[in-house]
Amino acid sequence: MTVRRPTRATGRADTATPRPVAPPAPVGRRRFAELSGSWRAALRIARRESRRSRRRTALVLAMIAMPVAALAFLAASYDMAELTPQERVDRRLGVADAQLQWIADAPVGQDEWGEGWYTTADGKPPSKVTAAQLTALLGPGSRVTEVRPRVPLTLRGPHRDEVVNGRVLDLTDPLARGLVRFRSGRAPQQPGEVAVSPVALRRLDLRLGHAVAAADGSRAYTVVGVVEFPDDLGPVVALHPGAAPSTGPEPDSVWLADVPGTVDAGLVSRLNDRGVVVTARHRIGSATGADRTWLGSIMGGNPNDLSTGVLIAGLGLLEVVLLVGPAFAVGVRRRRRDLALVAVAGGDAAQLRRVVLADGVVLGVLGAAAGLLVGVSAAFAGRPLMEQYVFSARFGGYRCWPSALVLLGGVAVLAGVLAALAPAWTAARQDVSAGLAGRRTPAKSPGRWLALGLTLVVGGAGLAAFGATQTSPAVVLTGLILGELGLVCCTPTLLGALARLGRVLPLAPRIALRDASRNRAAAAPAICAVMAAVASSVALGGYLASDGARDARAYRPALPTGHVLVNPINFAQQPTLAQITDAARNQLGVGAVAPVQTPNCGPGRTGYCDIAPVLPLARACPWQPGVQLPAAQRQQARADPRCQFREADYFGGYVEPGVDDGTALPLLTGVDPTTTAAATAVLRAGGVVVTDPRYLHDGLVTVRVSEVDAGPDRPLTVRDLPGYALPRAVGQSRLLLSAAAARQLGLSWSQTGWVIGTTTPPDEEQQARFAAALRPFGTLSLGVEYGGAPRDVSPLLLLLAAAAGLITVGAAGIATALAAAEGRAELTTLAAVGAAPAVRRLLAICQAGVIAGLGSVLGIVAGLGTAAIVLVSVNRQYASAWPVSDPYPFLVPWPALGVLVLVPVVAMLGAGLFTRARLPIERRLD
Repeated sequence: MTVRRPTRATGRADTATPRPVAPPAPVGRRRFAELSGSWRAALRIARRESRRSRRRTALVLAMIAMPVAALAFLAASYDMAELTPQERVDRRLGVADAQLQWIADAPVGQDEWGEGWYTTADGKPPSKVTAAQLTALLGPGSRVTEVRPRVPLTLRGPHRDEVVNGRVLDLTDPLARGLVRFRSGRAPQQPGEVAVSPVALRRLDLRLGHAVAAADGSRAYTVVGVVEFPDDLGPVVALHPGAAPSTGPEPDSVWLADVPGTVDAGLVSRLNDRGVVVTARHRIGSATGADRTWLGSIMGGNPNDLSTGVLIAGLGLLEVVLLVGPAFAVGVRRRRRDLALVAVAGGDAAQLRRVVLADGVVLGVLGAAAGLLVGVSAAFAGRPLMEQYVFSARFGGYRCWPSALVLLGGVAVLAGVLAALAPAWTAARQDVSAGLAGRRTPAKSPGRWLALGLTLVVGGAGLAAFGATQTSPAVVLTGLILGELGLVCCTPTLLGALARLGRVLPLAPRIALRDASRNRAAAAPAICAVMAAVASSVALGGYLASDGARDARAYRPALPTGHVLVNPINFAQQPTLAQITDAARNQLGVGAVAPVQTPNCGPGRTGYCDIAPVLPLARACPWQPGVQLPAAQRQQARADPRCQFREADYFGGYVEPGVDDGTALPLLTGVDPTTTAAATAVLRAGGVVVTDPRYLHDGLVTVRVSEVDAGPDRPLTVRDLPGYALPRAVGQSRLLLSAAAARQLGLSWSQTGWVIGTTTPPDEEQQARFAAALRPFGTLSLGVEYGGAPRDVSPLLLLLAAAAGLITVGAAGIATALAAAEGRAELTTLAAVGAAPAVRRLLAICQAGVIAGLGSVLGIVAGLGTAAIVLVSVNRQYASAWPVSDPYPFLVPWPALGVLVLVPVVAMLGAGLFTRARLPIERRLD
């Protein structure tokens, strides 16, 4: 085939046919395409690397997923426990159309669900409400039944009296029956029958058909049913209305109503005008807004609480980042040749950083997904246990708080990215030639990082001190976070200094220090994680120990240690002194019992009489506690010997009056026999006894009697009576009147209890036996003086130390395992030069000791320093206060420190136990 070329004119050259040229893409779009393409490649590399390094991937996923799973479990459980308005209404109504509560005899206003109300006029609670009154308001064809949700009830248990929640309702009525779920049996049909909850059934050791008696022995009940109240899974007893008839106004009483039509806005308005609050099946009126979630309630609540919660979450995020960081650092070192190849192929520093950061993104997403799945699944599976043992109420529907889960997932991804941030920065600055040759880049700690760290430490300490003076937990936590970040910046330099000191150490610890110094990117975060956990535990433990010691020092007992005050609550018959003495001797092993008599207004007085001694004017403080004073007057009050009041005085200026002839005096005050004899002589001579010597002047005590409820012209009686001041009395300030002195003041008196003298406080079993011995007379209350504040912070200190120890062992184990994987070549060299197999195990022990020991030492020092700064700052704030505040003593939390000192030893032993002693030997192939 012949191809003919087209002819052209003479002298003309061939010209190419012009092709259309696409206009250049905008710069922004081109940069976005380059960035997205770079990230897609980085994510593909990260996904491939996660499959290749399965063990490291599993380690990082576990450390990210565990806190996410725990928080997801709590979020889902809380969301299910937080009922929606419709669920709350359905639980309150059962099968009824509405719930009514007669609040006042004046009009009331309410919200659309009937959960909030207010009175529009000065109304009083109505008198006894009857079903006929309510049905008359509702109209013909309506029906109501009464429910009293809270009736105190004490029943006899197998070992002691049990206090249960009684609910009065007629379970034979379908309206009330919808409030419960029957497990077995039937509804009570007469006053002598009850239905109990499963918890009450177990606590009282009952079965269907068994009888249970009231604690006072007034009546007995037969258990005929087992029911469950969804809003209260604790010990509940359902009583028949005839068992506790209403005798007057019942402010907590509600009525379930069944109406022939619907509960509309007109009916609700009509009932509100009569003082009745209505809870209908469906919302009445316009909505005022969506139901607030827990996060919304916090946002609308105290901002300080929100900031404190955010900072605590930030501390937890920092801990996760520090624990995960070593794994990313080791991964970068093992991939330094691959990263060098990326650089040789044209990758710049930003692309190298993206390759490493993509690891954090991929592992953060996988860890978040795994943690959320495990946490939500555990919340759904463990729902019955949470309902029964934590919330004591049935949950609503199955839900999982999506907004909180999204936030948790984002925080998990952020933790992964932050953990990979420092290794990414290191990878972008590595020497390409050294990376291709497989050589390490010498570790350097620039001086600016040390300067920055010291600045953050000093600034954080100052901020924490300022927050302590302002009583702001958020500011204190911010200072702690800044201080810990400063120590993180200083740790690499500290490792370098310690490595230089390791020249004088034996082989294994010298190699461990050298490896920690060379691998600072992996060792420093692990040490900082241990330090942060230990410092937080020690600082909080030191504050709790100091606060407990301050409370113990400020404690003022009401009675001598071990003595018991018995007060009748509902006695059908007053026991005699001999009967009380016999019960105390048989059950408590003591026989020192005295009656306690209290003065009151005499005949013809209807109000309450205030009976108190009067300080002489020369001894009275010119300022009153509770009044805001200027700084100059506060200083004068602190220096005035008449004004030496303590802020932690439980009783204030109140003086407990009593009438005695010297019988109860030693049991109430704990004075010695000589003092008792002198005081008894004054009482029998018609005088008075005070426990505060300031009230005694010239052998007299001025006593004032005023009638509190007598109006502005209340009568006053003031008498100067012969007195005696006890020199060293225990307990609160008292005024003991003789019978003759009480008559002079126009007072009467009556017995209000008994005081029992014991050498040691009776335990719960002895108290239960004593109460059971007096049960035929009725119910009583026992007040036991233990001689100190009941607060014990030792378990909490040990719990904090255990949490810090767990983090320490975990961080040491992770760092040791990563160091063993990274140092396999060094171990091979040791085997080649003839090192014994035990060297590997000893090296692992030393590596764990470096991480756990150094982190614990730094944490203890930082924690004690933080506690000292906070306590000194708080004490300086209270230094000019009046009344005088007890200062916080600086105490070392020795229980926590004892545990934390042992934790590095446990970590070292664990590393030695789980490390194989055989050194690896690699055969070279020619």
